Amino acid sequence: MTAPEIVVAIDTREQKPYRFARSEVKTLPTGDYSIVGLEDRIAIERKTKEDAYSSLGQGRARFERELQRLSQFDYAAIVIETSLPDFLQAPAFSRMNPKAAASSIVAWSVKYRVCLFFAGDRLHGNALTRQLLEKFWRYQNGDADAGSG
Repeated sequence: MTAPEIVVAIDTREQKPYRFARSEVKTLPTGDYSIVGLEDRIAIERKTKEDAYSSLGQGRARFERELQRLSQFDYAAIVIETSLPDFLQAPAFSRMNPKAAASSIVAWSVKYRVCLFFAGDRLHGNALTRQLLEKFWRYQNGDADAGSG
């Protein structure tokens, strides 16, 4: 028997959504991406470098509340569309020390058990998000080999 096909849930507030083979735009309780029917179990938050710096600066309290909500999921991740070396060069608008920004986001990922990925760029962020959602979907559907390919 073939497992049902994954349908990605994309939050209505997502400004530039990633593309997936099958998707549905809906309001998610937290995060930007999930799986239709499992919105309360998995969430992926997408950030550009600029979003991340804004979230760690002026939006710090709101971002920490979001991480607290994400910690309640079976699986949650933040996908940042830049590399770690690039993240360590602050955007022009930010006065945050890049090392402090990186330290905060790493510390919060540990504190709130939310995986953190530096995807390199938007294209790889899309591919990584798709893979994370598909792996979760496969494990939920009893595929013990979800990690092998």
